[in-house]
Amino acid sequence: MDRREVFYYVAVCMFTIVMLCYDQSILLIIGIVVPATLIMVTIFELYPMLWETRMDRLEAFLRKKQYKPYIYFYYATANRLDEEVDHTIEKLMSNTTVSKSTKAIFQAAYSSYRKDVFSLRKAVRDIRRSDYRTYYETILLVEEGHIDLAKAHLASIKKEYMRFALLAEIKRRLNHPEQAAEYAARAIHASRGVNRYIMTKEVERYYTKDQLAQ
Repeated sequence: MDRREVFYYVAVCMFTIVMLCYDQSILLIIGIVVPATLIMVTIFELYPMLWETRMDRLEAFLRKKQYKPYIYFYYATANRLDEEVDHTIEKLMSNTTVSKSTKAIFQAAYSSYRKDVFSLRKAVRDIRRSDYRTYYETILLVEEGHIDLAKAHLASIKKEYMRFALLAEIKRRLNHPEQAAEYAARAIHASRGVNRYIMTKEVERYYTKDQLAQ
């Protein structure tokens, strides 16, 4: 657990004990602790997960989350840490509190990472209708060589970073490196949080800084 989280939970515990010792209302205690917890979660977890754009901060945030597989999975896949990816996905799949659809999204990401088209197709069927499902359906079409169908399919995706990332991959497969680099740069610019981290790491594997700057 992150030291800041440990400090917070210890502080909450001590605050609750002190308040109870002074015979304060349980409702008052809850009224203070719950909003404080929501603020803490937003600052230390939701903000970096969803909105952070600085790579150094995202790197530091993700590296500390080995005990939270649903977060650490992003770090492991982005950095191609195969053993840790396998270990993390096992934890996620064995977690009974995670919904079937959420597990399917992680399984699809893992199958895509492993280039396992059969497992990816199976996982996609369990994802609820959303941009995530369309995204992985489009990846399947690209992997199977159905480029024209993939282009038509991705038009329904609302998330810009997903569309640009898929267009970059399509252009790369068609051997149009300049256009691919342009879409890759736009995908990074349109993404936030852990998605920006993954996009940046993935793009760095295929393109130089000069290509992305054009």
